[in-house]
Amino acid sequence: MAIESNTPILVGVTEVVEPLKDDLTLASSAQALAGSAAELALQDALAVDRLAPEIDVVVAIRTFPDSTTRWPMPFGKTNNLPRSIAQRVNANPQRAIYSSIGGNTPQSLVNEWSEKLAVGEANMVLLSGVEVIASIKAAIKQKTPLDWDEEVEGSLDDLGLGVRGMMDHQAFKHMLMAASCSYGLCEVARKGSQKKGLQAYTQGMAELLAPLSDVAAANPYSMYPKSYSAEEIATRSEKNAYIAFPYTKAMVAKDRVNQAAAVLLTTVGKARELGIEESKWVYLHGYADTAEKGLLQRENLGQSPALTAAYQQALKQANVDSSDIEFIDIYSCLPIVVAEAKAALGLADSDKAMTETGGLPFFGGPGNNYSMHGIASVARKLRENPDAYGLVGANGGIMHKHSVGVYSCIPAWKTCDSSLLQAELDSQPVTKITQHPEGDATIEAYTVQFDKGKPMYAVIVGRLKVTGERFIANNFERDAEMLQVLMTKNCVGETVFVDRISKGNRVALSRANLVAQMPAKATALRDYYEFCSAERNGHILEVTINRPESHNALHPYAHEELSEIFDVFEGDDDLWVAIITGAGEKAFCSGNDLKYTSSGKSMWMPKTGFGGLTSRQRNKPIIAAVNGFAMGGGMGGGMEIALACDIVIAADNAKFALPEVKVGLIAAAGGIQRLARQIPIKRAMDLLLSG
Repeated sequence: MAIESNTPILVGVTEVVEPLKDDLTLASSAQALAGSAAELALQDALAVDRLAPEIDVVVAIRTFPDSTTRWPMPFGKTNNLPRSIAQRVNANPQRAIYSSIGGNTPQSLVNEWSEKLAVGEANMVLLSGVEVIASIKAAIKQKTPLDWDEEVEGSLDDLGLGVRGMMDHQAFKHMLMAASCSYGLCEVARKGSQKKGLQAYTQGMAELLAPLSDVAAANPYSMYPKSYSAEEIATRSEKNAYIAFPYTKAMVAKDRVNQAAAVLLTTVGKARELGIEESKWVYLHGYADTAEKGLLQRENLGQSPALTAAYQQALKQANVDSSDIEFIDIYSCLPIVVAEAKAALGLADSDKAMTETGGLPFFGGPGNNYSMHGIASVARKLRENPDAYGLVGANGGIMHKHSVGVYSCIPAWKTCDSSLLQAELDSQPVTKITQHPEGDATIEAYTVQFDKGKPMYAVIVGRLKVTGERFIANNFERDAEMLQVLMTKNCVGETVFVDRISKGNRVALSRANLVAQMPAKATALRDYYEFCSAERNGHILEVTINRPESHNALHPYAHEELSEIFDVFEGDDDLWVAIITGAGEKAFCSGNDLKYTSSGKSMWMPKTGFGGLTSRQRNKPIIAAVNGFAMGGGMGGGMEIALACDIVIAADNAKFALPEVKVGLIAAAGGIQRLARQIPIKRAMDLLLSG
């Protein structure tokens, strides 16, 4: 059979693991370990000196420290990871690319660059990724100084985070941030749909994962080479406590790793020209890339139609079925992903381990780059069994993004288009969500977040009985009884009662319990406020934002005080008019307190909006006495407070602006609507569009 010279192939694969060093000053930086993987991938294909000059594209998988502000990186880093990797193998690529986030990324890149190689957009592509979180955390704990700063010259295509559709304000507000917590919701929804008790379902998760640990125990590239029984995985103990209900520690991905992997891609013609042996060649027979709706928009939280579609299309494009696949590696951050993949492949009743590495809970969880290890492991097995087929399934976000590849050493290639499949997925109905739920509701899913073995709070997703709208909520802070009920009883389908407080939506098990825990509305002014002041002057209430050190920027606690003050104002018949101003001479209010926001502390907004005014329904006049800057910052600002008032008196030094557009945001606290109603529309558009 003649093989077209433009057929894309994998020719080099490798994995590297670095155990924690006794002397942490000798620990490899991310760029050094990824560079080692790149060098070994070139050696695996042929030789470093022969192949490095041929590489015209290097793509580095985005590391965890560059994926979120929650990961520490106190020891410095390279300014250009792909070129730092290239430099270590003496390559000088035309393009250096830093990927977006997502565990689907390695397989997605193989799919993408195989297509580009086939049409001549590149000759040889190096993919490499790495995590050194084990060394980072150990060095922080031991207070060992490391210097990993590196400056490399050359261009960089930084693809950014790529989180569109993966993050949700309501989820963030209700503390649904950790992956284990978000997946816990999905797992409980799946458990509820199967009508299984907790013990039976937990045993099922453990039996699904135990075979993975057996593979990890025998894998020389594993960070945690230990075999676990299903009983050990399922049984809670001091060392195997809940991370997030219903997951014990043994069930979740372990990120404390020092692992790297690399893959080298080229074409048949280039491989022949360079003398790369055909025994090294691995072909991509079929592939698919799909994206799921946002978590709260999905009709069924316990399933991922996009995952199922991606697996089935990849098999169809490769003209094989699951019984033909001998080697499989599934992104296994948490049990539900493995279970859904098995179901999509028709292997739900199979005892197959579904991994060639050992999986993220046991082999190790190098984040966005895990599936690069899966590709390398499957490719090596296929080289040893050239008539076999292998499959890699990669998952990003909370079952958001899916990339699947079917491989073999049997020659094949055809472009696989997922656009029609994605259009069909996108056309499915979106679940209607309410941000302000109130009344009787039914639980759809829930989880409980733990810290050091102790339950901290619950996240509940439910539907209002009257409207059918979905909402997300938490339990009340002191309602420990609800946490225990959620973890001991199958509460999917149970009735709860929901209402809203400043920090978000709250649910209780009974209407009486809900009413008893709702905060009482203030009826009198306090003698002292920490972030503002309120003084009576006859029938006038004078309110002053008192944070001059931050130009009267507002954070949640300041919003709460202002909301409380204006609650009292509305309810006091002896107060007829209110005046709001800012302390000092520089600012009325400079908007959202960005320093507080960037600290990672909890964010919330009172029901009455920014400054307690922008979402308030009221009956009395309020005057804004604007001194200095009245500006905004996305969540709201001083100008939006002024716009929400009835009269604005501006001092000579007053300056108004809605600068949100300059940072890709909008004046979302009523600024867009109110400004266009209060000044001529063309002037309003000038302010809103220019910032």
